[in-house]
Amino acid sequence: MRLPSEIRFADPKVKEAFYRLEKCDNQEKELFKVINQAFDKIEANAFCGIQIPKNLIPKEYIQEYRIKNLWKYNLPKGWRLIYSVLADEIIVVSLVLEWFGHKEYERRFKY
Repeated sequence: MRLPSEIRFADPKVKEAFYRLEKCDNQEKELFKVINQAFDKIEANAFCGIQIPKNLIPKEYIQEYRIKNLWKYNLPKGWRLIYSVLADEIIVVSLVLEWFGHKEYERRFKY
């Protein structure tokens, strides 16, 4: 199923961190670019990522953001973008929670 969505950030700090990437060194600018490309794909289809099983959703995400589902979008060089799909009246929202490298992803999800 294909479902267009609107990108929103779960936390203003995450949004600020994202826009700071654009003003940093070349490696971080490249990360900004690939996250932006991921946003375009997620906006076109909220379900383009990989759904994380409910029993693996970190409890801090459930407590802090009250999410009921979690999706992972694989970025280059082992980076992961984590988001949730919500319904906000008639708009589907892809809520960006965070992004991190593969090692931190494994720690967060206890792999």
